[in-house]
Amino acid sequence: MNWKEILIRYGELSTKGRNRNAFTGRLRDNIRYAFADLPKMEIITERDRMFIRPNEDETMKEVLSRLPHIFGIQSFSPVASCSLDLEDIKDTAVRVVQAIEREGKTFKVTVKRSYKPFPLETNELQLLVGSHVLRNFPEIKVQMKKPDIELRVEIRREGAYMTAEVIQGAGGLPIGSNGKSILMLSGGIDSPVAGYQMLKRGVRLDAIHFHSPPYTSDRSKEKVMDLAEKLSRFGASVKLHIIPFTEIQEEIQKQIPENVSMTTTRRMMLKIADRVREETGALAIITGESLGQVASQTLESLTAINAVTNTPILRPLIAFDKQDIITIAQEIDTYEVSIRPYEDCCTIFTPASPKTKPKLEKVEFYESFKSFDDMLEKAVTEREICVFPIKKDDKFSGLL
Repeated sequence: MNWKEILIRYGELSTKGRNRNAFTGRLRDNIRYAFADLPKMEIITERDRMFIRPNEDETMKEVLSRLPHIFGIQSFSPVASCSLDLEDIKDTAVRVVQAIEREGKTFKVTVKRSYKPFPLETNELQLLVGSHVLRNFPEIKVQMKKPDIELRVEIRREGAYMTAEVIQGAGGLPIGSNGKSILMLSGGIDSPVAGYQMLKRGVRLDAIHFHSPPYTSDRSKEKVMDLAEKLSRFGASVKLHIIPFTEIQEEIQKQIPENVSMTTTRRMMLKIADRVREETGALAIITGESLGQVASQTLESLTAINAVTNTPILRPLIAFDKQDIITIAQEIDTYEVSIRPYEDCCTIFTPASPKTKPKLEKVEFYESFKSFDDMLEKAVTEREICVFPIKKDDKFSGLL
């Protein structure tokens, strides 16, 4: 089937009232960024929908394969076109229905006459097209409410446009429409899923990872880089900040009692993340914490950890069961990377019996014997920065 264009439906964006143009404009920019490596495409934005017009058949196939990963799209449909000749419209309708993978047995035609001089009324055209389709597919029956197949025909000045397949999009909001935040990205299952959840709500990500050689290997760093690359497939780049954390962790092991060392470690990580957030203009910090999953994720521990900053800490997985998190990780293709056998610095230095209910005043007392400020500043200054994915076209660098 020679598809002419792709119809994009906004879904949640349609409820944004006066701000709708800002959201649809962001979605348009994200689509252009996602397809920057393909030949130039025409993108037409209307009030309640958007059209993409690739200029080659192979480009059309590639666009259809990538669109399900772009947030802000509720659904989309490949659209065929023909002239305004009635016989051409009827024959194209048959080809469109034939091109979809039909499992349904019920059918209806919906007509929209955007071009009013067209000689046939809406009901007349519905009847003529529907009758022609049914003659070619005698196994299907007409059903006006919730049919298995809905052939949509739109009459425009330049021709007739048709679609009969609705493909589910990623939903959510366009990335960047809700600002930027710092994702604390470990090599585990949870944090990439937390990043995905925030991407879906329109938050652009910078990610931060704490690397402690020689305790953690280069393969553990490569694992996190692969996770950042996976997250970059949803319509926007991800900048990864890799923090050298060895010196700080060794000092924590020397100065802080073992049973609260994990709390101090998390506090130092949060302080560093906050400094990177300030430098990058991000508005919040995102973690993959789930309440009660480990010792550092009890309410008491989270309270002691949070005390080092006034920055909003976003925890999209806080009430998720582990199996729910694993299911999403599998769906977004991060699970197999996350379970590679290379541990992060938190796992390596986990004490045998960590405090599940640390007292903030005691943690602050132990930390008062050593100033970590210079080490924190050094770690931020010496961080390594990588951007995923690497784009050849610098035209879109403003979206990084």
